[in-house]
Amino acid sequence: FYGGIFMITLKEITKDNFWDCIELTVSKDQEDFVTSNAISIAQSKVQPECIPLAIYHHDIMVGFVMYCLDVDDNEYWIYRFMIDEKYQNMGYGTQALEQVIERIKEDKTHHNIFVGAHRDGEVAINLYKNFGFEFNGQIFGHEHVMVLTY
Repeated sequence: FYGGIFMITLKEITKDNFWDCIELTVSKDQEDFVTSNAISIAQSKVQPECIPLAIYHHDIMVGFVMYCLDVDDNEYWIYRFMIDEKYQNMGYGTQALEQVIERIKEDKTHHNIFVGAHRDGEVAINLYKNFGFEFNGQIFGHEHVMVLTY
């Protein structure tokens, strides 16, 4: 985010960018924290409430995010969020997360955003904390739930 200009855009996953999205990877030490983008895209086909988006810096795909209004608890969840290992630590994750949060906040009927974070995923946890997410005590598998109330 430079002087009010986003360097990042969120775009729909299409047949034209599908393979680019599938080929995004995280570093070896992060692999246990992230579900594959292929599985996420497949999930969005059987759970149409899931919105998968490519994260672009200009015309280069640098990451992937998927959020939804969960049918079980009727709350917004960021199900997936990753930046390709080649593009980490450049501020793209911060800008992308800011845009996802703004999209979700457009729905004025909700006031919470939930995300699951692997306890050892310090980079992700710190990113979420910078936006005001806090652990709420819930645990699903290896993920600890964080919530942003707005």
